[in-house]
Amino acid sequence: MSNEPEPTELSRSRRVLVAEDEAIIRLDIVETLTDAGYEVVAEASDGEEAVRLAEENRPDLCVMDVKMPVMDGITAAERILDKHSCAVVMLTAFSQTDLVERAGAAGAMAYVVKPFTPADLVPAIEVAFSRHEEIVSLENEISDLTERFETRKRVDRAKGLLMERMGLSEPEAFRWLQKTSMNRRLTMREVADAVVEQVGSAKES
Repeated sequence: MSNEPEPTELSRSRRVLVAEDEAIIRLDIVETLTDAGYEVVAEASDGEEAVRLAEENRPDLCVMDVKMPVMDGITAAERILDKHSCAVVMLTAFSQTDLVERAGAAGAMAYVVKPFTPADLVPAIEVAFSRHEEIVSLENEISDLTERFETRKRVDRAKGLLMERMGLSEPEAFRWLQKTSMNRRLTMREVADAVVEQVGSAKES
């Protein structure tokens, strides 16, 4: 029986760029992603090459090693996201807080610490896609930056409650909020507020 993750609805037709300077690790990542149903459209061995290939291929996701020659992965992620909206997962052998904070500030939606398995990488990718989808949805819904930040906080609180009370993963919780928003013709903020009010009060009682 294979331990490889099954392709999910989220993985189908998703185009991925993999940037990792160690060839063996890069091959493992590509194989893991392909087995999980993703389409690897480009491979890079340094940050500068990753930026160029991202511009040429317009991937939906970039999986980037933090430490790479020529240009590090965090700087490369910043350059890519300046010109192209996509999900970003950072890979690092270093779990220092400052690197994680830098990666988050650069726009990374998830990170994985080496050594990792397919069971570590694939869920992190799904979380990154979900968070990117959330950001795009809120950008489309709300033009004001301050209001968008406040809405994001409320959505995060609602997701946490749904994950705790309904046993959902983070991507599932976001998709539940998004579907409810569309079905009931409410904004994401209105749905999030309703969840916090109803689920939160039920939790406290």
